[in-house]
Amino acid sequence: MRKIPGGVTAAKGFSAACCAAGIKYQGRTDMAMITSDSDCAVAGTFTTNLVKAAPVVWDQKIVYEEKKARAVVVNAGIANAATGKEGMRLCQQTAAFTGKALGIPESRVLLGSTGVIGPQIPLDRITAGVAAMKETLSSSLEAGTAASRAIMTTDTVNKEFAVEFDLPGADGSVPVRLGGMSKGSGMIHPNMCTMLGYLTTDCAIDQALLQKALKAAVQDTFNMISVDGDTSTNDTLLLLANGQAGNTPITQEDESYAAFCEALFSVCRDLAVKMAGDGEGATRLMEMRVYNADTKDHARTLAKSVIASSLVKAMVFGRDANCGRILCALGYAGAPFDPEKIEVYLHGENGDTLTFYDNGCVLPFDEEKALEMLSGTAVRFSCNLNMGKEEATAWGCDLTYDYVKINGDYRS
Repeated sequence: MRKIPGGVTAAKGFSAACCAAGIKYQGRTDMAMITSDSDCAVAGTFTTNLVKAAPVVWDQKIVYEEKKARAVVVNAGIANAATGKEGMRLCQQTAAFTGKALGIPESRVLLGSTGVIGPQIPLDRITAGVAAMKETLSSSLEAGTAASRAIMTTDTVNKEFAVEFDLPGADGSVPVRLGGMSKGSGMIHPNMCTMLGYLTTDCAIDQALLQKALKAAVQDTFNMISVDGDTSTNDTLLLLANGQAGNTPITQEDESYAAFCEALFSVCRDLAVKMAGDGEGATRLMEMRVYNADTKDHARTLAKSVIASSLVKAMVFGRDANCGRILCALGYAGAPFDPEKIEVYLHGENGDTLTFYDNGCVLPFDEEKALEMLSGTAVRFSCNLNMGKEEATAWGCDLTYDYVKINGDYRS
């Protein structure tokens, strides 16, 4: 597997475009479109929030019933959530207009919205945006990057990633590409987090296996990040596969499927970590690895508890090596372990390690060294449970004054 430049246009047959539709933001692009030259198998995962935005409901129907797609239209600024029948009508009208513009059925058009909950989106701005983007669709890497910027809200940087790997084809191995883009900075918490994510691949793969692979990848990537403990109404992750790479179609869980899953995990992990590090107001990425656990679920629960703790996040912001806060978050997580047998470590960006806790006691450590290690752009902790062989890693960010400032007037 090889990292390559680009995002949603890295794979064969995909194009992207963006425009400034003026839906909420002024002076910047706020709509994006992704299209494929041919029908795609589509998979998706969505918010677990009972209050689901209209685009989520629309996309679920396509993913679970139609199982095919050709285009995605996304807007930033207004979420089209808690908008009732009018919100669903907007989805249908947007899909119909897009379908007519592209010459495809409206049932092949997926939708995404992100932003303020409650307001209605002006249909005329959406349709004008679609019309403009249809004329500028491009398969260039630059078009994919521009699209990744257009879907940002409080994000400070765009997020995209792509890989290439080899699979068997009719005349030997063929290169297969998988790339994606995502947005997310606040209201980030597992199952899922506030995010829009769009993945594209030219791999030929059965739709049921595509869905299975995506669901598995999400478990240890997007479902292992947290910024503030809030789960949004709009969370959507979509994966489109158009089969244009020319590989022998993946129809069973064989070596080709394993290679595809590895590539998918790599892209999802990179995008998830970028989202965690770009949390609203954040100054540092946080990582918590729990290993030698008795079960995978227990490892996940413990790791997520630490990175979701407001006290741990504030500790990292203040660069205060207060190991007690990590122990506390582990202890209330709900997964069993013996406090007398665990070890807790702080890891520096240059490979240095400090032992915080062992044999039931917080250990003395070099405070200056700990301060230095907590001052990097990424702060990493780990915990050895000494119970088994399972492990999990979770990612988050520090909690700063700016988080409150950003969310104190997000709507106004």
